[in-house]
Amino acid sequence: MRTTVDIPDPLYRQLKRKAASEGRSVNELILRGIKTELQGGSRGRHQYVSLPLIPSGSPGTGSLDNARIFELIPFP
Repeated sequence: MRTTVDIPDPLYRQLKRKAASEGRSVNELILRGIKTELQGGSRGRHQYVSLPLIPSGSPGTGSLDNARIFELIPFP
């Protein structure tokens, strides 16, 4: 199906540059964007991160420096 969409000139120039840098056509990029949007934007924009918790006897009163953080949290 053909349709017409008005894209502001600056945005279209960005789109053309991105398409060229990826070796794709503007049409391919637009279709990829539409598919991503219809699939619920599954590009990972809303990923939740589980942060480590540091136990404290009096929350909000502790002072942490980098050395203490490295003692409490195992880093790879």
